[in-house]
Amino acid sequence: MRVIDAVVALRAAGRDVIDLSAGQPSTPAPAPVLAAARGALAADKIGYTNALGIPPLRAAIARHYRERVGIDVQPHNVAVTTGSSGAFLYAFLSAFDTGDVVAMARPGYPAYRNMLAALGCEVRELPCGPRTRFQPSVEQLADLAEPPAGLVVASPANPTGTMVSPDELAGLARWCDAHGTRFVSDEIYHGITYAQPAASAWATSRDSVVVGSFSKYFSMTGWRIGWLLVPDALLDPVDRIAGNFAICPPALSQLAAVAAFGAYDELDANVARYRANRDLLLRRLPEIGLDKIAPPDGAFYIYADVSRWTDDSLSWVSGLLQDAGVAVAPGIDFDPLDGGRFIRLCFAGDGADIDRAVDRLGEWLARQPARS
Repeated sequence: MRVIDAVVALRAAGRDVIDLSAGQPSTPAPAPVLAAARGALAADKIGYTNALGIPPLRAAIARHYRERVGIDVQPHNVAVTTGSSGAFLYAFLSAFDTGDVVAMARPGYPAYRNMLAALGCEVRELPCGPRTRFQPSVEQLADLAEPPAGLVVASPANPTGTMVSPDELAGLARWCDAHGTRFVSDEIYHGITYAQPAASAWATSRDSVVVGSFSKYFSMTGWRIGWLLVPDALLDPVDRIAGNFAICPPALSQLAAVAAFGAYDELDANVARYRANRDLLLRRLPEIGLDKIAPPDGAFYIYADVSRWTDDSLSWVSGLLQDAGVAVAPGIDFDPLDGGRFIRLCFAGDGADIDRAVDRLGEWLARQPARS
């Protein structure tokens, strides 16, 4: 967030800044969503809804899983939330108690760690590197002194874009079920993949909690709409928590989001553009010396090793922004131990801008001394 604030300040001062730091699509919501929102504003009072979302949206999400994912999901197991952030809050509050140990990969999305810590859980970060494609493994779980109360896995992941295979995901889910560990599967980047579709934990375990979102594939970040697939045992706790914390998700966004499932062609065109941008970076970054890259199987991120130049990624990205007008995210945000040696670049934007950013980055790197 400090990087984003600095971008705003520099642009206000007249600087030309190329922003590869923010993890969001550069496209608006799809056309059917915009049309549905206009219609709802004209015809609906936009009042409170059910705490877990309007029935048409819950049914549409369940139908999406049946028709696009091949998993039978019933609408009553769908809880609509205020973005995936609300979904994680409800999942963690309903599944875990103060003092519970919850495991997650390092590097990983920092809000998991921060939210769990704020709720009084003990976060157990599993160090993940190139050997496991920056993803946790069953072997790591088995090596723990005791099974954790929970495990959070993202596939595709932020910041690396890496995925676990369907067999690996199923293995993690089965291990969790066998050891009384609640599996929380972050699937918010599903739909944005480049080799094979991402597998869902619900294909293996209905005791797992699945987190989905309209923000990434559906290009609706500011609409703040996400969802949970909730095991039967957690339905009542999630309903009670949702009603107390938020009353209901944003009503206008819910009404509009129903139409998102009629926009697959437009959304898949966005993914094709992400693929082109990904291929551009995979070709050009090694040319300027950034050749140690996590394999981006999905999402829209490159996680790159910059240890040749720094072990302080926060200061390093600040210098890059001030000197070259290119904003990237420091790895320390995602990995408090080893993240000083990494940066994250988002390639969801315009391809020409990304190409210009690589030019600037290459010129800047040529002036930076290598570490001894």
